[in-house]
Amino acid sequence: MIFVTLGTQDKSFERLLKEIDRCIDKGIIKDKVVVQAGHTKYESKNMEIFSEVSKDEFERLMDSCDLLITHGGVGSIFDGLKRDKKIIAVPRLKKYNEHTNDHQLEIVSEFSKSGYLLALTNMTMLPKLIEKARSFKPKKYKSNNEVFTKYLENYVDNNERRTFKGFFNKYREVLMYLIFGVLTTVVSLAVYYLLVYTVLDPKNALELQTANIISWIAGVTFAYVTNRKFVFESKNSNRLKEVGSFVAARILTLLLDMLIMFVGVTLLSGNDKIFKLISQVLVIVLNYVFSKLFVFKKD
Repeated sequence: MIFVTLGTQDKSFERLLKEIDRCIDKGIIKDKVVVQAGHTKYESKNMEIFSEVSKDEFERLMDSCDLLITHGGVGSIFDGLKRDKKIIAVPRLKKYNEHTNDHQLEIVSEFSKSGYLLALTNMTMLPKLIEKARSFKPKKYKSNNEVFTKYLENYVDNNERRTFKGFFNKYREVLMYLIFGVLTTVVSLAVYYLLVYTVLDPKNALELQTANIISWIAGVTFAYVTNRKFVFESKNSNRLKEVGSFVAARILTLLLDMLIMFVGVTLLSGNDKIFKLISQVLVIVLNYVFSKLFVFKKD
């Protein structure tokens, strides 16, 4: 007996039942077929179709079937695996309005790659999978939650990444650092450009570095306040030590900044605006590393 379960999803999965019906008409499927159809409305002279079955009846059908054909729901798949059933899993797809997304495709593919079931991702391949199922030996299911947890975590993780909110929550710290890193660069560059376009001459080495230092002070002040409050959300009560560590780290990157400007502008006579921009990109990366590992390190 073949048991087909379409779960309790509120969308139709008529596409699967039509293909099973076709296989019965062609003599490819000769076994009795019982279907738990859920919200799928379908009539057939070839199959016994029930919208719902009791829990006891569902378990009886699961226990007695020789082959389980199921949608890509994790619960239905594990019901079959726990009973060591041969399973053909068919993912509901968004493009056919069978689900709101294609996460079942990922779930079925992962179980198939691990040897637990046969995945039917192309409906025309059902006859071949019916034949293959006769000799298919599924991987033995271990009676613990390790495998289930792995796949469930992967699904949740992948599904969250599809949403902006999930993506932001997962990478909040880096994204916030980049946002305020850009703003810090804007502040630093704005002060630098204001100085060299008004009162200081970048062709004069001393005035160039003076503009560099003043812009650095403005940037560091802005960066510390925003990094502490919005990026790393520091709760360190020893503010003086934290400020000291932050300034020390920024001094290191300032020296790098000054070195790049000295070599690029003073020695090589390069464009000071371009070299300032290059140095700022390197400084942003190093500042994040220092802040993450040393300044705002969580205990």
